[in-house]
Amino acid sequence: MLDQRPLQRQGKTSAPALDGAILKGGDAPGDELPTDAAAIVCDNVSKGFDGVPVLLGITISCRPGSVNVLAGENGAGKSTLFKIISGQIAPDGGSLSIFGQRVRRFTPRHSQQLGVSIIPQELASLPDMAVWENLFIGRELCAGPGMLRRQEMIRQAGRLLADFGVDVDPNAPMRSLNIAEAQMIEIIKATTRDARIVLMDEPSSSLSRTETERLFQVIRQLRAKGVCVLYVSHRLEEIEAIADTVSILRDGRLVRSAPAAEMTERQIITEMVGRDLQAFFPNRPALTSGATVLDVEGLRLDEAGPSVSFSVRRGEILGLGGLVGAGRSEMLEALFGIRRANGRVLLDGQPLCLGRPSESIRRGVAFVPEDRKRAGVLTSMSVLDNTTLPQLFHMTRIGGVVLNDLRERRALDILGRMLVRYSGLGQKVANLSGGNQQKVALSRWFAACEPRLLLLDEPTRGIDVGARSEIYQFIDELAARGLAIVLASSDMLELINLSHRVLVMRGGAVMGELAKDELQQERILRLAMGKGDHVNV
Repeated sequence: MLDQRPLQRQGKTSAPALDGAILKGGDAPGDELPTDAAAIVCDNVSKGFDGVPVLLGITISCRPGSVNVLAGENGAGKSTLFKIISGQIAPDGGSLSIFGQRVRRFTPRHSQQLGVSIIPQELASLPDMAVWENLFIGRELCAGPGMLRRQEMIRQAGRLLADFGVDVDPNAPMRSLNIAEAQMIEIIKATTRDARIVLMDEPSSSLSRTETERLFQVIRQLRAKGVCVLYVSHRLEEIEAIADTVSILRDGRLVRSAPAAEMTERQIITEMVGRDLQAFFPNRPALTSGATVLDVEGLRLDEAGPSVSFSVRRGEILGLGGLVGAGRSEMLEALFGIRRANGRVLLDGQPLCLGRPSESIRRGVAFVPEDRKRAGVLTSMSVLDNTTLPQLFHMTRIGGVVLNDLRERRALDILGRMLVRYSGLGQKVANLSGGNQQKVALSRWFAACEPRLLLLDEPTRGIDVGARSEIYQFIDELAARGLAIVLASSDMLELINLSHRVLVMRGGAVMGELAKDELQQERILRLAMGKGDHVNV
């Protein structure tokens, strides 16, 4: 049920003190910028790519000391507007002013000099460098020409990590961090620069509830210091928590901009998608008895770790709940065969060889991972290649000859069923919106034949409400047709409304099982935090 009451922003709460956590160095904005001018003014800004318009005459103004949420479906133009403000690309028309100064050079360096800092939607960390190096890149502390104050930067990085509650070794390589930890590093890097404008593009998409609240505390602290925050989010509860104003984009146009207190959740969604979503979540019927598809017996992710046992029936959606680091993603990776594990797994009563993803695919196991950019799709390849690659052997004759006509027909069929929006089968997936990329990541397992078991890891992370509703409907249809589904999600409403039952994990162990009529946020959180009784299933 969508809340139709006007949004009421939550009051201020205590926040990490940022005064002592500002990193100096590099290009910091000077005092010459006027403080009485609007922080950001976009005047009739337009932008297109390959002849396709993305922004159509956007006019918007944001004040210092305010939090401005930019809402809209994937592909509405939000990230493109962010790239213009941060100097990554130049507009085709219109003008941009930062604190009263019209921007004429669109480069990231010039944008930083004007006081703009950005947390991008796709993480921009350098995986082969250490955490402290990522935090200080472009603003290194120097003892002299060519001489870095390495130990001082490590010390300051450790203090910053502690201030933000991130338990990470500053000397650890970035590639060793999980997505949530890497996201927190990007947040620290952006908010501790001496910036007057901070752009946040889906910063909480990989964060736990506790980490998200910590982010909100930082945002409130930035607001109190006079910083202008421009924030993109698809989560309506975040708009209520932090927004002063809400600006809604649809198909490249600004359709509404108003104080957050004057808008309801239903109004925001209707403006975003251009229609009223009567049934956001499908009506979940009770599960009737079905044959067991997946049997997991004593599965261990490492030799010294806990063992897990559970089963999934035909037509059942089994949810996996828990906090970040609970072991949900690792469990799904082990079942698919891309992570080593010990134990016994039966698919349709027959043993499934662990550690062999090729056999899992052949036996009808499909996997949509959490990080679609790095593992879910191949962004440099076409929509056609991405959609058909996992099941290409079904569209190949003896001798390795690919049946291209068959491949195109099957790709067009599943892309149409999934309502993927694209210009042609040859379009690169990198040029699709995030929501359509996620639909491709899901579609690729259904181009040739339907799998027996579908493993979903955060299937709607960073997806707008319109695309999310369409994906929910597709998942519901799959379950109705008898597909067994295991769904790992940090979104409580998603987990509760889609699942027939939920296993709550902590530290790689199952802390408890909740039936459909027992699914409540408080009960899930208590188990996730180790405050409930351990139930071995």
